[in-house]
Amino acid sequence: MDKQNIFKIELSYIIDKDIRDSLNIMIEKIPDYFFTIAASSTGKYHPSYAVGEGGLLRHTKAAIRIAHELFGIYKFPQHTKDLIIMALLLHDSVKKGEIETKYTLFDHPLIACEFLRKYSSDLKISNEDINFVCDCISSHMGRFNTSDYSDVILPLPKTPEQKFVHMCDFLASRKVINIKFDSNNNIIED
Repeated sequence: MDKQNIFKIELSYIIDKDIRDSLNIMIEKIPDYFFTIAASSTGKYHPSYAVGEGGLLRHTKAAIRIAHELFGIYKFPQHTKDLIIMALLLHDSVKKGEIETKYTLFDHPLIACEFLRKYSSDLKISNEDINFVCDCISSHMGRFNTSDYSDVILPLPKTPEQKFVHMCDFLASRKVINIKFDSNNNIIED
């Protein structure tokens, strides 16, 4: 599987070569199951494009595309935009753990941060940038930061960038937003 080619369009949104190269390194580390599982096993929390085989991949692409569209309104510096895309691409990358578990892990945002930090010495970005990305990932669940099935309390988004990442993820999970994909899981432009 050519994982980097799967995200060719999304990677093209990133201007900073070191961020793009670092994200390419992380994409290779993403567990293979990420590319085939649904975003939601029940379909209760995601639109039809995010259920079924490849649903999590399409959900991730949708969240990145929503961010790309909203960058025209939210005037973040380019470096920040690039890091936001990195956070969105990795936010659910280990949703069922580094080694696939049967169910979604509620603390997957924290596991995704551990996953990113595990490979930090291989990356071309600063620890400050890694911390920024992790802060966006760890708080991406927003107000859905507790669960009856876990004692973990996830952090709430605090900064405008963290709130933006949460908003993009939230919008990508809304059933009223219908995004069309082609057979290669790329968004169709109508």
